[in-house]
Amino acid sequence: MLRLMNVIAVFVLIGSAVYAYSIKYSTLYQVEKLTRLKRQLQAETDGLAMARAEWAHVAAPVRIEDLADQYLGGQVMQLSQIASLASLPDKAPATDAIGNALKGLGLGAAAKGPMTPDVAKGPAGGPATPVAPASPRTGR
Repeated sequence: MLRLMNVIAVFVLIGSAVYAYSIKYSTLYQVEKLTRLKRQLQAETDGLAMARAEWAHVAAPVRIEDLADQYLGGQVMQLSQIASLASLPDKAPATDAIGNALKGLGLGAAAKGPMTPDVAKGPAGGPATPVAPASPRTGR
């Protein structure tokens, strides 16, 4: 009986040693994984800091002003160039260029054929041809 207890004690000792080593190596693996993730995080943080520094350099107003002077030949704005609201021209009336061209060709009359007058009109009873907005550069 004593011999059986000794054998069981040896197996329990060996089992606990194997379990302790498995926990140790599992812990070491997790520590290495954590260290690797910390290095990756630091690399990403450094990359982000580098990108912010590059953006600060690229978007610096002094640099943009120098580039504009170099490539665009910019001129300094004079006080006389600033216009008041009263000196601006009135907005040109909205015109229907296609409709005017059709009227000039004699095609501006009501359509003949299967179309009814309600169909020839656009949404909300307006003209079928949309009115183009005035261009801000030409005023037409």
